[in-house]
Amino acid sequence: MTTTRTTRRQLSRLALASLAAPVLAACGAGEDETSPSGTPDKVTVGIVPIIDVAPIYLGKERGYFSKRGIDLTLTQAQSGAAVLPGVVSGEFSFGFSNIVSLMLAQAKNTAVKAVANGVNTTGEPSHDFSGLIVKDPKIKSTKDLEGRTVATNALKNIVDTSVKEIVRKDDGDWRKIKFVEMPFADMAAALADDKIQAMFVVEPFLSAARAKGWRSLGSFADVDPKLCVALYFTSTQLAVQKPDLVHRFALAMAESLEYADSHANAARQIVTTYTKIKIEQVAAMTLPRWLTDIDRTSIETMSGVLVSTGLLAAPANMNVLLP
Repeated sequence: MTTTRTTRRQLSRLALASLAAPVLAACGAGEDETSPSGTPDKVTVGIVPIIDVAPIYLGKERGYFSKRGIDLTLTQAQSGAAVLPGVVSGEFSFGFSNIVSLMLAQAKNTAVKAVANGVNTTGEPSHDFSGLIVKDPKIKSTKDLEGRTVATNALKNIVDTSVKEIVRKDDGDWRKIKFVEMPFADMAAALADDKIQAMFVVEPFLSAARAKGWRSLGSFADVDPKLCVALYFTSTQLAVQKPDLVHRFALAMAESLEYADSHANAARQIVTTYTKIKIEQVAAMTLPRWLTDIDRTSIETMSGVLVSTGLLAAPANMNVLLP
């Protein structure tokens, strides 16, 4: 897919302008920028095997990274929180993580910087790519989750934080809910065996749960209809030391996001290559939005939720975290 002139200007803004301005000015935002050395840069990205990261798999398949001198390797982790230490230590050049984990990392003075948008809600609470799922017909609202156990893929991340906000909006008390951590792939079995009473999942696990007749009581879109759920990020050290690489990665990532957002069938198909979902199941999946621009306002909304739930003492510094 050929990137338009307007889109290229948008892509440039994603490439850590504040840290990489001299390089960006010299390179511009052309589609065929390669490594200055002429040798592809070996880049490992830590990701979570969910539908959210379909764009980066598509971008690798379509050559968006290789044409910019990036030899891309994708390594899977259980959650964005688990990806963070790998990026900070240098195990990963870049990572995919939810915005809550990134804001909490920043509050602990962890030197990370967002470089590209990751994934957004559909904007429709009842038709989102995420869902707070229950099977017990007696649980009719999120308020009914008080005294019950809810599964999250990681504690103190965007999943349990979103559940807390959804419950609060329903006049419930999230403090009376027990949250347990487990991989998305293990949650359905735990719910079926009554080890938990609810689970918050994203696709492809959401459509599989709905196929069982289980119900959704809320989604990311209930927190904010335009919620930016996750971002691609790097360490501040790499951003300063290799701004050209960050620039090229951001351009390739934004082209990948744009392609995925406009090619639903390709996005559905690629999910079958890095998850266990079968090709006959992909049609039922609800796709998220993959926007090239980062929705700063929605991240500020989530920052406010973190303050209200006590995870942050003060709002996150968007000027430090975001490009």
